[in-house]
Order: sequence, then C-alpha cells, then structure tokens
Amino acid sequence: MTESAATQSGFSDPSDPTGELLRAVGRGDTAAFERLYRDTSARLFGVCLRLLPERAEAEDVLQEVYAIVWRKAGQFDASRASAITWLAMIARNKAIDRLRSLPTLKRAPLESIDEIADLAPTPSAQVESDDEHARLRQCLDELDARRRTLIRTAFFDGSTYEELAQRSGSPLGSIKSWIRRGLIQLRTCLER
Repeated sequence: MTESAATQSGFSDPSDPTGELLRAVGRGDTAAFERLYRDTSARLFGVCLRLLPERAEAEDVLQEVYAIVWRKAGQFDASRASAITWLAMIARNKAIDRLRSLPTLKRAPLESIDEIADLAPTPSAQVESDDEHARLRQCLDELDARRRTLIRTAFFDGSTYEELAQRSGSPLGSIKSWIRRGLIQLRTCLER
C-alpha cells in the first residue's frame, strides 16, 4: 500500500509513532524531522557503530542517513516494513557502502555482517516496552503524592531509605512502610 493509498483508506498505525513522524517528514515537516532524529538517532548510530570500527566514520554515516531520510521519507511504505526497520536498513546499507569505500580499515569480512548480533530490541519488543512504561506511569499517578515521590526517588533515582528519611525528616520505619504500601498498590494496579 502506498502512502497515498494508506491515507485514502484511513490507514494509520497508532502503535508506530515513528511511522507517523516519517509521513510528516515526507510532507516537509521540519519539527517532525527533529523529533524523528531525537527518537531514532541513538539506535541508528548503534547500527553504524556495529559495522564501522571507527566512531568518526559511524558519525559521518549517520549524518548521511538522515540526509537520505529527509529526501526519501515520502517513499516510506508501512505495508512493506515498520518505520524503524526501514530506517535501520538505510543505516545498514550506508554503513556497508562506507565500509567498502575504506579498504584501509581493519574489519571483519562483509559476509559475516549478517551474523553480528543485534542487541537492540525488536520493534515489537520496543512497542511492548513502551506500553509497559506507560502502564507503570499511569499506576504511579494513581498513588498519593507522598508514596509516588518516595517510590520514584528510591527506585528511579537510587536513594536509600535512610537518605529519604533524612531528607523528609520522617522516621525510617515510616518511610519503609509508606514505600511498601505504595508498592503493594502499584502491584495491584499493574495486575488489573
């Protein structure tokens, strides 16, 4: 299905925000291009780094990748591949082209490129992870402000219970109790 056919049929995959950004970039939306870069550049840089042994080369290729994306985003077809797959293929192909043009670099044979493990999550795993994060944020928002703040500070910022007790001026036993009750509430919410 081409982009115009997808638009005419009303097809829009809300689970693929990267695809939406690509379609907007294809229409010349520079804000969407900036967001697309922020959302995908680390992953695409990883693709380049796995293939190119020198960081500077990988950075140059990444710049070329986004120049291509700007010019060709309108050619993205969601019926053929997910947006991140499409972007990763551009990055991979450009990195291989660069690798071929630099004969002095020490590198593995091109035939072994397909055997290099891609440690990045698959697009479906990324979507599932994003859904889990959204669900956790929603459940955290259901907690009262004190428990939410204590749990975020203890588990996301790495503060100890003792540090939390000192900062809040509350007894250590109370801090532990509030966090324990908050975690029970979180578990109940997440199990719904």
